[in-house]
Amino acid sequence: MALKLPIYMDNHATTPCDPRVFDAMAPYFTEMFGNAHSRSHRFGWQAEEAVETARKQVASLIGADPKEIVFTSGATESDNLAIKGVAEAYKERGDHIVSVVTEHKAVLDSCKRLEKQGFNVTLLPVAENGIVSLDRLTGALTGKTILVSVMMANNEIGVIQPIEEIGKICKQRGVLFHSDATQAIGKVPFNVDQTEVDLVSITAHKMYGPKGAGALYCRSKGPRVKVAAMIDGGGQERGMRSGTLNVSGIVGLGKAAEIAESQMPAESVDLLRLREKLRMGLQRNLEDVRINGDLEHRLPGNLSMSFAHAEGEALIMGLNDIALSSGAACTSASIEASYVLKALGVSDEMAHSTLRFGLGRFNTEDEVDYVIGRVTEVVLQLREVYQGV
Repeated sequence: MALKLPIYMDNHATTPCDPRVFDAMAPYFTEMFGNAHSRSHRFGWQAEEAVETARKQVASLIGADPKEIVFTSGATESDNLAIKGVAEAYKERGDHIVSVVTEHKAVLDSCKRLEKQGFNVTLLPVAENGIVSLDRLTGALTGKTILVSVMMANNEIGVIQPIEEIGKICKQRGVLFHSDATQAIGKVPFNVDQTEVDLVSITAHKMYGPKGAGALYCRSKGPRVKVAAMIDGGGQERGMRSGTLNVSGIVGLGKAAEIAESQMPAESVDLLRLREKLRMGLQRNLEDVRINGDLEHRLPGNLSMSFAHAEGEALIMGLNDIALSSGAACTSASIEASYVLKALGVSDEMAHSTLRFGLGRFNTEDEVDYVIGRVTEVVLQLREVYQGV
């Protein structure tokens, strides 16, 4: 069968909507269009039932109680609600927040906003492999620390942080623990009790669901976490997130979670096999390449690779038949070297020659073979130009 071009290999930026998710959502745009808070007729009851089913599906994926799931518009809102909401609710107890330099901008910029309001923020460095030091994290905690926020898996380099150990440290010190698990949930196993995490940010569009639908897990016991609302209004989602619920999007998030839960064991093995084929093929064909981030503690579908003497923008333009990212999609408008790669000690020149491959559910072996060939061809062409200059 002929390859269909362009090939999509940017599944950390977003994923295509799984047809099964789309089919589950479709009736809630047309036939069952009710407001989940219209309690006086069948249309509202249908919508409410669909929302509660999705709440159970999302909770099941992460081992939570359905009442601990708060629906949001996506992970950016969930990050903002978790960090600013905890800061507001616990400001009498302390004013110190600990996070990591490689976090997503939604976390870093929320922390910056809080600094302007008088909170103290400590951003921890990472080692060359992208992993934060547990000793450093423990040493950063003070009697005034109210929250630690560490992402589970990085959106650029796919590195998975030791969140179980971080959870234990936070629990022992009585500090709340938030994790932006957007890139990890649905791709690798995750359980809220095993990790002892108190707040978790989730989005649908990173696991083959729709854009504009997400959730915040908020622990209800041991401890019961308080979060001040960021949006005021009709008091939906137990007062934590007012606004008419995006029923179709929430249904999509729920269905995506259900599919992820059933397919994850087999899918992650398949993705890792394809990722390793891609990595080994490129390393076999090309010299002077660098893998960014720890190769063992990593998302199965992620490969961040720097190609010496092959400028990133020229690489991306040369590979116009493959959808890839030269940095985090959320900051791609900037041509500055990625702050995540800089934190790993990658030089500006190597950072600019980096490609992020994000393999996903619908990528095939033939596509991987094609990408190995095309990347090899374009890198060698650019190196010839470089040497000739």
